[in-house]
Amino acid sequence: MSLRPLCYSHSQTVLIDVNAFKAKKELKPQEGRDHWHGAFVKMPCSEHSMYTKKSMVGKDYIMSDSVRRWESIKKKLSRLSKEPSVTDVEEAIKKYNPAYKDEWSFDALHEFYKNSPKDKRDCSRTLGKIAELAVSLPDVCRMAIPLLRQGHNHSITLSQKQIACLLANAFYCTFPNRNTTKQHSEYSNYPDINFSRLFGQYSERKHQKLQTLFHYFRTVTEACPRGLVTFERRHLTEQISWQHCNDTISKLHVQSDGTIETEGEGMLQVDFACNLVGGGVLGNGLVQEEIRFLINPELIVARLFTEKLGDRDCLRITGAQRYSCYTGYSDSYRWTAPYIDNTERDEWMRLRTEIVAIDALKFQNPSEQFNMGSVTRELNKAYCGFYEDCGTHPDYYTPIATGNWGCGAFHGDPRLKALIQIMAASKAKRGIVYFTCKDHALEKEIREMHCFLTKQRVTVGRLYGVLTLYCQKYSQGERQSLYDFVYNKIMGTARKAMTS
Repeated sequence: MSLRPLCYSHSQTVLIDVNAFKAKKELKPQEGRDHWHGAFVKMPCSEHSMYTKKSMVGKDYIMSDSVRRWESIKKKLSRLSKEPSVTDVEEAIKKYNPAYKDEWSFDALHEFYKNSPKDKRDCSRTLGKIAELAVSLPDVCRMAIPLLRQGHNHSITLSQKQIACLLANAFYCTFPNRNTTKQHSEYSNYPDINFSRLFGQYSERKHQKLQTLFHYFRTVTEACPRGLVTFERRHLTEQISWQHCNDTISKLHVQSDGTIETEGEGMLQVDFACNLVGGGVLGNGLVQEEIRFLINPELIVARLFTEKLGDRDCLRITGAQRYSCYTGYSDSYRWTAPYIDNTERDEWMRLRTEIVAIDALKFQNPSEQFNMGSVTRELNKAYCGFYEDCGTHPDYYTPIATGNWGCGAFHGDPRLKALIQIMAASKAKRGIVYFTCKDHALEKEIREMHCFLTKQRVTVGRLYGVLTLYCQKYSQGERQSLYDFVYNKIMGTARKAMTS
């Protein structure tokens, strides 16, 4: 499908000069002005970003006048642009974050530096280049960045260089008002973005995370890719009557081997998201979403401007580049090698990699998911992520690459979640490629269920009705196997139809 021309609109913010892009494919920053209020990202280089400097007189502190925070940041980071040690980095960050100087630990960063997979000089050189990139922020990002807020449809398109610059500032913890997400704080409804949590409380997980991210920074500071990335927040306004949905079950391919990011190339790839996108990528988390954000680090910048996802929201990202290969999962995750991303680019110079972040419900008690309130919420969430609103013919829609969404720490039932995603995809008129993560029994069960539903020409509405009956029985204490129940109910209906 050909794209509409790249342009500014009330629903799309573009941080590059569109005219220069159209004329010569130049990626010049769009001129703009600073906005220091609740609808925009508060930037480190804003003239409104201030802090109160303390001066020592004798044994007492006295308060001096407020000073621009960026002047202190620029001064400290400029001194790091050569080959700083981790101690230099720690001292600099604490200097312009004085409220946290006794709270933040940097032991994970120190340990990484000490056991650096490359030589320490290479690590120091990379730290210096990250600092140099961070200081370039006023030249690289000249336009205010809007927040992607709950209940609003809006997209932000920015260059990979702009993303690298923003992430360099996140690395050096320069973003103001973003060091706490405590209740009632200004950004309590947003993920953290400064890297301070990643630097403390050493673990092997954090060592591997730092290795993966250092590879990204090493790559982009040597030769930054020339492309664009779009972050689109979607809010589902349509009230769907699932019980009356007459769409039949769409195509499905299921396999137990392979991964969404590799074998799902060219498809709409599902990120099993936390409602605060990226989850624990800057902390201890290291499962599906965190791994995806590590190997495609440009996704991390979404944490800067994406408010917590609501029940009818998703985040669609187009163009994020993959930089790393890995093995393992959770504690066994290991960075293994650079990844050369040869994905083609579209007319907007975005890699044709499309990722959708949808957050599943988290159940403390797994039985809580077998009620139609939860099922309907998950259907709406998946449909919000899967549907297209461009009006093109469904034959052009790429399949959805997904798997056991919300079935790990969120305690979702994989058989129920498979049915929910099949129903949402069918409503969106898209096929599914489903990866069961080496679960061969589940692969067989889902394939047989899909084959059955297809042969019986079951509609989404009919299946919704069967799930409604199942949940009613479940609440009454009848705990039959979900798939057995579906088979029995639909076969019973089919037999009645044949004899009537």
